[in-house]
Amino acid sequence: MSNYLLLGSESALADRALSKLLTALREDDYEISTIYCEDAEIGDVAEALAPSLFSEKRALVMRDLQELVSDVQEEVIRFLDDPDPTMIIVFVHKGGVKGKALLDRIKKEKPEILLCEPLKKESEKQEFVRHLFLDLGRKATPGAVSALINATGSDLRELASACSQIASDSTGVIDEAMIDKYHQGRIETTGFDVADATLDGDVTKALLTLRNAIATGTDPVMVTSAIASALRGLAKVSGANRGSKSFELAGELGMAPWQIDKARRQLSGWTPRALASAVASIAQADADVKGASVDPIYALERAVSTIARARS
Repeated sequence: MSNYLLLGSESALADRALSKLLTALREDDYEISTIYCEDAEIGDVAEALAPSLFSEKRALVMRDLQELVSDVQEEVIRFLDDPDPTMIIVFVHKGGVKGKALLDRIKKEKPEILLCEPLKKESEKQEFVRHLFLDLGRKATPGAVSALINATGSDLRELASACSQIASDSTGVIDEAMIDKYHQGRIETTGFDVADATLDGDVTKALLTLRNAIATGTDPVMVTSAIASALRGLAKVSGANRGSKSFELAGELGMAPWQIDKARRQLSGWTPRALASAVASIAQADADVKGASVDPIYALERAVSTIARARS
């Protein structure tokens, strides 16, 4: 099998493609390890690529490849120069110019490329939603697909969350009536609403929004994911050239122009120390809602309150 390259700034598409790949690799008895390139150090890649005592077939996922420092990039290049036939690497790169030299070197090896660029055409969004429902073992009418997109918007993560919740709350073919019922009261707030209120520093609104989101069916994991994503956006934009226009930074930061504009508005009142503290809080909350805490909802409320208060 060849290596894989998931390329593009639309993280929802990249996550979906990666999930499918990992499922196939596990079914084929691959031992899988993951490196988050932003935190990678010299030796991490070499260690991950070393022969395993547990499986003859191994796979390595390298996430956010554009963040890999040059010293560690050399370890990847050495593997590309002398590949191991029992090893597959799944490279995940958000596109843009950052890390382009390594990206070009990987492309020379002709990996299977899966494009994960933002969907611009309405027909592409409809196809995305239709396939999400099929992944969940459900069929949806064309009218239901269009209604969901019109009601939810173009954010693919929010669409994916909506598809998952509608599929779990209903039976049979998903039609427009189900979409209407969904939006009339069951799911009135999302993790993104909670994230917005939290990053705005409005403690009362953030907690009320969180409680409403949980009460109407939003998975706590989606809340921590939305807040973590928003904080990463703030961190990226805080280090970018303030004089550059959002469309000029989009490729470099791996964010849509509107996301950059939104992060710039939310940055007011956030110091580097406060951002670092908020990131630590949401990381702990993510672990808590995934089983580390006996009361995950309380842990999530505490994190939301702490992060909102961190904004000066």
